[in-house]
Amino acid sequence: MPQESISVFDMFKIGVGPSSSHTLGPWRAALNVLEETELLYGLENVTHIQVLLYGSLAKTGVGHGTDIAVKMGLLGENPETTDVNTIQEKMNHIALSNQLLLAQKYPVEFNPAEDIVFLYNEVLPFHPNALTFLIVLKNGQTISSTWYSIGGGFVIKEGLQNKGDKNKVDLPFPVNNAQDLIFWCIKTGMPIHEVVMENENAWRNEEETKAGVLKIWETMKACIYRGCHSKGELPGGLRVRRRAYELNKKLIGNNTYSGFEDWAEQIKKSSGNFNSILDWISCFALAVNEENASFGRVVTAPTNGAAGVIPAVLNYFVIFCDGNEEDKIIRFLLTASEIGCIFKKGATISAAMGGCQAEIGVSSAMAAAALAESLGGTQKQALMAAEIAMEHHLGLTCDPIGGLVQIPCIERNTMGAIKAITACQLALQSSPDYAKVSLDKVVRTMWDTALDMNSKYKETADGGLAIHIPLGLSEC
Repeated sequence: MPQESISVFDMFKIGVGPSSSHTLGPWRAALNVLEETELLYGLENVTHIQVLLYGSLAKTGVGHGTDIAVKMGLLGENPETTDVNTIQEKMNHIALSNQLLLAQKYPVEFNPAEDIVFLYNEVLPFHPNALTFLIVLKNGQTISSTWYSIGGGFVIKEGLQNKGDKNKVDLPFPVNNAQDLIFWCIKTGMPIHEVVMENENAWRNEEETKAGVLKIWETMKACIYRGCHSKGELPGGLRVRRRAYELNKKLIGNNTYSGFEDWAEQIKKSSGNFNSILDWISCFALAVNEENASFGRVVTAPTNGAAGVIPAVLNYFVIFCDGNEEDKIIRFLLTASEIGCIFKKGATISAAMGGCQAEIGVSSAMAAAALAESLGGTQKQALMAAEIAMEHHLGLTCDPIGGLVQIPCIERNTMGAIKAITACQLALQSSPDYAKVSLDKVVRTMWDTALDMNSKYKETADGGLAIHIPLGLSEC
């Protein structure tokens, strides 16, 4: 198997909701097209652009904001830093003027109703999430550039699928699967997070990695807090009510606070029983994915649709397990990222390829392993926790109602978080040497299941809940 070099910052990307594969991926593809067009032809020579969306990107593109993401990318907006409060304003301006400023500089004719084409019944062979940019130059030449959004915000250009990893670096401890990881842990005596950090040092120095990981956590924290203090309905027409706001209000009671840290301290003081802690974990997960559904800023973990699991479990660790130390948080996220890498290399993290088992299942496995190691578990117990978490997500379909990342997606993050904690506890109370199922076997099984799964259950809104729940009658 060829070595694929994946960094913690590939698994955890700061971006905009609601979907990593349908929003962040197309956004990044559009940015890449801007860059290559500027380099080869000059953006000043472009007169018109049309975007073709294929397969899953077409079927759930509007609900996932794919059309918005493409336009934001062509505008040259950075998903990590753009002001999410101005997105709708930008979309309105494009629609009214039928003009788009490439990279905020070069005006081109662009009618969204005609120049973003949804090809519902056409699927390109490499991946269900494909989009093509047709670029017309002043000299009459038309350039075609096709990209695939393969999950988690990762994108690949047509023709480069089998060219290897252009960002490949020589890692001191190359890992393709769980067996490789445990080999290096045993050989070096290092826990998982230290193996990951040594590999990260191939890209940058340790202080840069630590600072970047803490930025990831700060973004997660801000998302949790914002989601717990935002009320109303989610956009998209389903009229889904935000629940994190009311749940937070109910659980926090009359306690007053100012900012995240003060809020977290009040939570810790006022939560003394199992039911209360369980409610808070659900609240954290709901908050993140309600923000995600509202085009808020989130962290792919490893995807946007599953963005609430790891923040919820990590916040549980921070508040209820004395994990509020920078080094502990860094270790947690490094360990989680390695488990995500193993699933991406051995199977998929794309719901369009594998159903929701590839998103919620993977995020739950990532969180379970990270929590197990953070609570003192061995490397084998951490991998066992990941295996248990995924084993009980196998076969989970992706059937979003109305093509929106709302029902059942938001609640599934609460389930994934709770399963992660349960899997962790089971692993910590078990001996991995007697386990009948390995993490690598579960990864292989997940991929086999993905291949067998009917395409209508892979983020198309053509099956399951998506066709049995009348639009406009759902409440959440």
